[in-house]
Amino acid sequence: MNHTSNDPLHGMTLEAILQALLARYGWDELARHININCFKNDPSVKSSLKFLRRTPWARKAVETLYLDSLADNPPPEDDPWGGWREKQKKPDAQ
Repeated sequence: MNHTSNDPLHGMTLEAILQALLARYGWDELARHININCFKNDPSVKSSLKFLRRTPWARKAVETLYLDSLADNPPPEDDPWGGWREKQKKPDAQ
């Protein structure tokens, strides 16, 4: 049986999400969207990941921004996560 997840973050690592947000926004803009010190003061991927893994509310904010960024500018269809929102909109065929 082939199981597909309805979770758009399924298979995404926190590092991949952070890297995608950095590519889109950069540190300054990311800090404006999510006001946390690890994005504002001497930011690095390593220190940000450490903080986000220990801080559930901050991780949730990053994941939410990532999902919102997909809705605003969806990835190409050949991307493994491309079209996830369209798949969610379709009723399950049974």
